[in-house]
Amino acid sequence: MKMTGNTILITGGGSGIGLAFAERFVREGNTVIVTGRREKVLQEAQDKLPGLITRVSDLGIESERIALFEWVTANYPDTNVLVNNAGIQQRFNVLKADVKTDWPSFNKEITTNIEAPFHLSMLFAPVFAEKEYAAIINVTSGLAFTPFAIAPIYSATKAALHSFTMSLRLQLSATSVEVIEVAPPAVNTDLGGTGLHVHGEPLDAFADGIFEGLREDKPEVGYGTSVDRLRMSRDDIDKYAHSMYEATKNMLN
Repeated sequence: MKMTGNTILITGGGSGIGLAFAERFVREGNTVIVTGRREKVLQEAQDKLPGLITRVSDLGIESERIALFEWVTANYPDTNVLVNNAGIQQRFNVLKADVKTDWPSFNKEITTNIEAPFHLSMLFAPVFAEKEYAAIINVTSGLAFTPFAIAPIYSATKAALHSFTMSLRLQLSATSVEVIEVAPPAVNTDLGGTGLHVHGEPLDAFADGIFEGLREDKPEVGYGTSVDRLRMSRDDIDKYAHSMYEATKNMLN
């Protein structure tokens, strides 16, 4: 990936992985725009990283995705990199979930994790294809390859994004647009709730490792345990998913 001189839009960029990426892209000499749902979080990110451009946007809503695209292309026409990072993770027991009442929250996970990156990629791709260099970076998960049974919607949405990214890469292979997949393992962020990932990879070490992969022009970049999962056989996937479930199923009781 071309690491400097870009104008980069990062979704879910106010905290966690998105903010860690923003910090590093700024350090590399890029203009960085971050978007998220919470104005306070974006303001805190901007206070931490002067020069960061922010935009409040709920990507679970179609009209707000379109408004974000139009705002970016009108105000920052040099934007040539999209990082689809925003995501929601919910852990639940399908036998105990109150689907009639809680379906909107489950659907929010689907729209944020699938509809938003699909839609934004398709909005920006034709614009990016006219540029000398551009990139779409989709942040999936090691769980796209080895599903985490107690987070079934999250795992399924990341698997869908992995498949979409492969197709997008092929369709854009004759253009100037590079399509990259970043597949994190568990990382110590507040994804899914505070304290759920305290045993995950340290955020800074993870982000540094991913940026090494980007510099090496890898189309798929993993870190830690996700590296092996990117290329596991089906038998190994089944074993890994089963072992994760056995180790965590009591969390749902």
